[in-house]
Amino acid sequence: MKAMILAAGLGTRMRPLTDHCPKPLLPVAGKPLIVHHLERLAAAGIVEVVINVSYRADQIIEALGDGGDFGVRIAWSREEAPLETGGGIRRALPLLGEAPFWLVNGDVWCDLTPDALPALDDDLARLVLVDNPAHHPDGDFHLDAAGRVHETGKPRLTYAGLALLDPALVAGCDDGAFALAPLLRAAMARGRVAGHHHRGTWVDVGTPARLAALDEALRAQRG
Repeated sequence: MKAMILAAGLGTRMRPLTDHCPKPLLPVAGKPLIVHHLERLAAAGIVEVVINVSYRADQIIEALGDGGDFGVRIAWSREEAPLETGGGIRRALPLLGEAPFWLVNGDVWCDLTPDALPALDDDLARLVLVDNPAHHPDGDFHLDAAGRVHETGKPRLTYAGLALLDPALVAGCDDGAFALAPLLRAAMARGRVAGHHHRGTWVDVGTPARLAALDEALRAQRG
């Protein structure tokens, strides 16, 4: 299985930290945030990693190189301007191939590895969902007792920014910028999205305050 890390965003919510440093390279517990992802992927046996880049792309590529220092092989998908989640995946399809892949939002931290999830079978996606954080109390989707994800219904959970995706979800889309969420909702309506409720550690590293809190928590774990 391959993995894709979404790392092309502008990091506007993280300013001023991202004025001169792209969000994936912001340090957490002594290493760039994206390196935590790479090391977790390598530990799970996933060595083929595609990373899309746009804002300060050269800075990220220079820092990570071919991925060898982290036990992976990186293929870079450049975007002249950020193509959003769906457009970024669509642009990277030639690098990802036709098999389902593990998708990681670059601005989350999670202790889940893809080997904890079953295969997709006939589904187009298997979303990792978490309990709603304080900054997103209403959640995103409903996960029913059969493990199916729906746009409506209660209780609701938050999409963690981690998923198994079938490339067919975006393969028919035109090149350009577009969001992934509408495609997921359409697939939900056809009954082709499964979910996994992750009850472990997850952080949306979307603000300087949450970045600092994660840094403090990980350092405390190390003693």
